[in-house]
Amino acid sequence: MTDRITTGSRAFTLLAVLLAGLPLQAEQDEKAAPEGPSLTVYSTASPGSFDPQAYIRANAGDNPYRSANVPGFGVVREVRRIEVPKGIGQVRFTDVAAHIDPTTVAFSDLSGKGTRVLEQNFEFDLVSPAKLLEKYVDQRIDLQWPETDTALRGTLLATDGNRAVIENDGGEISIVPISDARIGMGELPGGLITRPTLVWKLDSATGGERRIETSYQTAGLTWRADYNITLDADSSSANLTAWVTLMNLSGASYENARLKLVAGDVQRVTPPAPTMRRGMMAMEDSLAAGANGFEEQAFFEYHLYTLPRRTDVRMNSTQQFTLFPPVRGFTTRKVLLYQGLPGMMRGGWGGQPATNRGFGASSSSDVAVFIEFENDRENGLGMPLPAGKVRLSMANPNDGSLEFIGEDLIDHTPRNETVRLKAGNAFDVRGSRTQTDFKVDTGRKTMTETWSIELRNQKDVAQEVVVREPLYRWRNWELRSSDDYEKLDSRVVQWTVEVPAEGTRTITYTVVYTW
Repeated sequence: MTDRITTGSRAFTLLAVLLAGLPLQAEQDEKAAPEGPSLTVYSTASPGSFDPQAYIRANAGDNPYRSANVPGFGVVREVRRIEVPKGIGQVRFTDVAAHIDPTTVAFSDLSGKGTRVLEQNFEFDLVSPAKLLEKYVDQRIDLQWPETDTALRGTLLATDGNRAVIENDGGEISIVPISDARIGMGELPGGLITRPTLVWKLDSATGGERRIETSYQTAGLTWRADYNITLDADSSSANLTAWVTLMNLSGASYENARLKLVAGDVQRVTPPAPTMRRGMMAMEDSLAAGANGFEEQAFFEYHLYTLPRRTDVRMNSTQQFTLFPPVRGFTTRKVLLYQGLPGMMRGGWGGQPATNRGFGASSSSDVAVFIEFENDRENGLGMPLPAGKVRLSMANPNDGSLEFIGEDLIDHTPRNETVRLKAGNAFDVRGSRTQTDFKVDTGRKTMTETWSIELRNQKDVAQEVVVREPLYRWRNWELRSSDDYEKLDSRVVQWTVEVPAEGTRTITYTVVYTW
């Protein structure tokens, strides 16, 4: 089998792309394929950078290439009943996505009549005011301006979509604005259609009604997850709600569709994005929250989320759905973490020991605030969490209102994993680190460094603080410390200490590097 792709008048022709002249695979059971569309959406959106509304504002206008910029795609599967002519004939399959990838189209005759596809065309030269005027160049048109009660009749010589060059019957040429004009034309010229259409040349031994199934990939679809966590007053428990935001710029609506979302990093070969980029249509927001959310299941090495009801996925819109039912009262913990030298936490060693006294001597005073919880069934959770943005709030004890306290991102997180969210930096707890001694003995190949870490707590209650230090000068080291510590890995150690109310706590340690 060979594929041949030809282009002409903005249409793709795929000859022999769909089992040309060969019997289709065994027909499926009709009951196994309910009629109507099924939509599975894949997302490559970065939760931290992709905002559907910001995307709209930054890409205002009408641009046929706008869907190529959408970080995701969809797989559309649909079962319809169509009339098939006997022998070799043509069938038009309308209402497909404008941004379909024609090479991904699959066709199956569920009626078991052995219908075969010989040729496929994808027609997408849709009607627009500018295109319509271009089709009438060298033809007669009538223009009327109701506000000024004027009219002009003649031959259209040229147009740029905003103005028209008209030659009247007397040979006079006028350049006139057409934005407010009523334009009278003849029949719709050939080659322009109102909806994207697949045109199939079919071969069927018998004509009549057929129940057929099609599937294809389309650009212009994506989704992202958003989580809202409300903490109690002491940050020991929280409530969680999860939303899915679905964006549809595929150029088609999917009425009464079965909706599925795939979470995971799916490998896909994609061509370079088009260089032409002017924007996208305006979109409407609609709320479509389901009471029970999506049903989750493991699928291959990914996770599949299925909406247990049908829904309308409207063209050029964003919609919100409940991802899963709210979770209430799961256990959380607040962690104050001081990393005086965070840039060194995961840095590698160079080719030789870092013997420069000032290397790593600068430090930060910020004490970061994290909220952690276990994503397991014992904690009331235990569901796979798609990558998304997590917003943290807490009830104000004075008036009960919810106040925003920070947000962070999570990657795709399986069950039984710890979720760690940074809320911000503590206001009343600060830290500092001071190098109190540094010696190098190149003959003995040793280097000794001493640090003093001070934690200051201005709260009226004691605070537990985790202190994390990188041992960044060389891989071989021994450490002596004023407090018990934990070795996290070959280059990082950690202390957990209590800082008294309105007081300070100091940790000192000496590390000896050898090489």
